[in-house]
Amino acid sequence: MTGNLTENKMKKAFLLGVVLIGFFVAYKTGLTSYLTFSELKTRQTDLQIVYEHHSWQVLGAYFAVYVLSTALSLPGATVLTLGSGAIFGFTTGLVLVSLASTLGATLAFLFTRYLLRSIVEKKFHSQLNSINRGIEKEGAFYLFTLRLIPVFPFFLINMVMGLTKMPVLTYALVSQVGMLLGTIVYVNAGTQLSELQDPSGILSPALLGSFALLGILPLAAKKIIDFIKAQKVYRGFLKPKHFDYNLIAIGGGSAGLVTAYISAAVKAKVALIEKHKMGGDCLNTGCVPSKTLIKTAKLVHSTKRAQEFGLKPLTAEVDFPEVMKRIQKVISKIEPHDSIERYTSLGVDCITGEAEVVSPWEVKVNGKILTTKNIVLATGASPLLPPIPGLRESSPLTSENLWQLKDKPERLVVLGGGPIGCEMAQAFVRLGSQVTLVEAADRILMREDADVSSAVLQSFENEGINVLTKHKVVSIGTEGKEKFLHADGPDGQVKIFFDHVLVALGRKANTKVPGLEKLQLELSPSGTFVHDESLRTKFPNIFVCGDCAGPYQFTHTAAHQAWYASVNALFSPFKTFKVDYRVIPWTTFTEPEVARVGLSEAEAKAKGIEFEVTRYGLDDLDRAIADGDDHGFVKVITPKGSDQILGATIVGVHAGDLLAEFILAMKWGLGLNKILSTIHTYPTFSEATKYTAGNWKKAHKPESVLRLVERFHRWRRG
Repeated sequence: MTGNLTENKMKKAFLLGVVLIGFFVAYKTGLTSYLTFSELKTRQTDLQIVYEHHSWQVLGAYFAVYVLSTALSLPGATVLTLGSGAIFGFTTGLVLVSLASTLGATLAFLFTRYLLRSIVEKKFHSQLNSINRGIEKEGAFYLFTLRLIPVFPFFLINMVMGLTKMPVLTYALVSQVGMLLGTIVYVNAGTQLSELQDPSGILSPALLGSFALLGILPLAAKKIIDFIKAQKVYRGFLKPKHFDYNLIAIGGGSAGLVTAYISAAVKAKVALIEKHKMGGDCLNTGCVPSKTLIKTAKLVHSTKRAQEFGLKPLTAEVDFPEVMKRIQKVISKIEPHDSIERYTSLGVDCITGEAEVVSPWEVKVNGKILTTKNIVLATGASPLLPPIPGLRESSPLTSENLWQLKDKPERLVVLGGGPIGCEMAQAFVRLGSQVTLVEAADRILMREDADVSSAVLQSFENEGINVLTKHKVVSIGTEGKEKFLHADGPDGQVKIFFDHVLVALGRKANTKVPGLEKLQLELSPSGTFVHDESLRTKFPNIFVCGDCAGPYQFTHTAAHQAWYASVNALFSPFKTFKVDYRVIPWTTFTEPEVARVGLSEAEAKAKGIEFEVTRYGLDDLDRAIADGDDHGFVKVITPKGSDQILGATIVGVHAGDLLAEFILAMKWGLGLNKILSTIHTYPTFSEATKYTAGNWKKAHKPESVLRLVERFHRWRRG
């Protein structure tokens, strides 16, 4: 492998050497001095005479010079194009230049691709990925548009496109067609060379303006075509002449609430329809109740550590019904933030009822049809129940009905080793349940790196959770009054008895809205609504956001998308924004907490990025030691030799809070050097981020400079 890399580098070095030699020879021999307008006019007659006696030789030589100058991006392509018309006439000159310019441009494209693309990909991988996605969709169209404008530097187009993944044949064909019109103008001008005093005479301001308009024409045409396509989807639906609302949001969870909030804030008339409870899953069955339960479980666990802090042994008797009552009290205390009363006071028409989509502009609720300029679907998601034989008959728990439990489960089986499964498994074992966690994958928390999974697994095993990875549940049944499940594992089938089974195997988007089937909105392979980068469905006035839109199922991402959905709905076509997913953080609230933003090691490897890992162990942090929480680590992914943050993972107490500094840094392009130069309060956990940056700095200290400095200090001592 190393030999291949070395050989590849040698080939690139050789090619680069050839190109540089070509430049050197061209300038040293004065070749470029021949590629001037004055020189062409002076030698026009001589060249025409030579061409008359040696037609094929002159054509071949001229073709070779044209290809070489274009491939090496030498100045003079304009003069050569004029010369072809002056020497060979319009038809022959046009054919020669059209072929030679395309070949030369393609060679320049390939040179850039071979010499530079791998380097640029390593340094700007995520940015280039985004560009390549755009190139894959509409690269040929935009290349054609650029080629229509001769004033745009062609050599720059060759280089930039060479860094992308555009197919070579596509590049050559589109360039051939796109450059043709400009070539015709220049070759034709060359046939009148004797009348031209300066090459600028070819392109008058009027002609330049015409070319610019010609370049804009495809863009305008595309917009018109997109508009026509968009209007086609409305066939069969009658658009109202008057609208009751600027926007109707369907769903009162995080996505719908933020959509309504922003719409009202910009003085749009907006309605929010929720069929169940305001606040959605996060308030009623997700984030709020689960974190409340985790807090109680953490307090119970803390009493078991009393002696570590110089206290006599403590015991905490769990009153499970009271624990569940507290959860409802917390929900009630937070409810006013998401209440009908609050949003009504903000100017939102809050409607309780099930929405039925009648048309792209009409929503029926409680027997009344409301008309709206735009619709935002924020319908959320529901727990996924896999088709395991006997599962539904066992009255499974999910994140929705878990909070209705009256008695603590003595034996709880958790299906799924993702964030929800891990959080609930640890919470219930701390409350006194016997917990078995079953995960089909090789390890828990598969989205994280192996060292992260290992740290959480160690904590689980220390607390008595029976973790069964590589086990797939095949059936659930009963023996008398006892429930059990069968799971296939590496050592054969196991049988586990339980009182309750909690299913935490993911969530599916809620896409079955009454009446929506008439619109035939497309669904993605993951079951979410298909939409463009502006969250618009095939109907330009129907947007989606939150869990039903994907690709992330986080409350904060739903709120993030809601801004784009509402602003795009209310202000397009005047202004439209593409959703920015570059910096999406998340936290798993186990102990230790796991928080991440950006790439993990595994993801960086999969993307082919050359990266470095900088770690800092919390066992070295003064505050962590004082608090007895000196376990876990901070891990940052950076490109080789750069302090740019590609990703950060924190495992330990307060991980979710500590991550905020890395989120901010990634959002605004701040590197580890900036974090290192920022003052952090002592003694706090926030110092962990600074010490991580310090470790990166130590690994990149300039040894040669330090040796010189050492000699300087030695000299000063005499």
